[in-house]
Amino acid sequence: MTSLNSHGIRFAFGTLTALPVRVTRWDRETARAGMLGAPLAGLLVGLLAAVPGTLSLLLGSGPLLAAVVSVAVPAALTRGLHLDGLADTADGLGSAKPAEEALRIMKQSDIGPFGVITLLFVLLAQVAVLFELYGQGWAQGAAGTVVAAVAARLALTLASRQGIPPARPEGLGAAVAGTVPFGGAAIVTVLAVAACAGTGALLGGYGAVHHAVAVVVALGVAHLLLRHCVRRFGGVTGDVFGALEETAATAALVVLAF
Repeated sequence: MTSLNSHGIRFAFGTLTALPVRVTRWDRETARAGMLGAPLAGLLVGLLAAVPGTLSLLLGSGPLLAAVVSVAVPAALTRGLHLDGLADTADGLGSAKPAEEALRIMKQSDIGPFGVITLLFVLLAQVAVLFELYGQGWAQGAAGTVVAAVAARLALTLASRQGIPPARPEGLGAAVAGTVPFGGAAIVTVLAVAACAGTGALLGGYGAVHHAVAVVVALGVAHLLLRHCVRRFGGVTGDVFGALEETAATAALVVLAF
């Protein structure tokens, strides 16, 4: 079990980040452990994004640059793969083509107009919210960055649960689709939401409730997108996972803006 958990952590960090982690096993059991550990990868990404954003603010840069830094770091830590998945999924959905042709469009290396527009507004929304949060203080900006990153990867855990098929027989979607049992997904969700609520509690007031609600809403929005993608494409792909991650992160931040 210890060995499996170790390989699962490697799988989570090796597939969901660009950190130099070697994935030594690529089987269904490892994929299940890895996707259950996905929020841990989100936690590390969030912390690595919050630190330079906070330092930038404390050194006098102002909240806008701090926000840009905290949005840019996760993109760098994933080599832009999740943003690319978001753009490809937007092109596939926007094409209004049958599933097979839409999947072909998503595999193309270029980005179409739907993808460009979606990337533009998603990144603008993320920077705008973090600008507001860092404007309230470094702790609010850092907490928002971390909670959004955890919510984003938690959405991938839920997207890997049993009953959700892959759209293709190969790729990340096929490797992780249907691997996570309902019970495991529920436990990880409760723990992640509680941890995010605890982060919000450090800010005082209604911070615990606010951050917990942000995660729950983010998961709900990601679930709606997941259902639509499964209906349109016949299942999930690596691109869909990228779209879910960015959608959940943005939704969590938007809730924190209010």
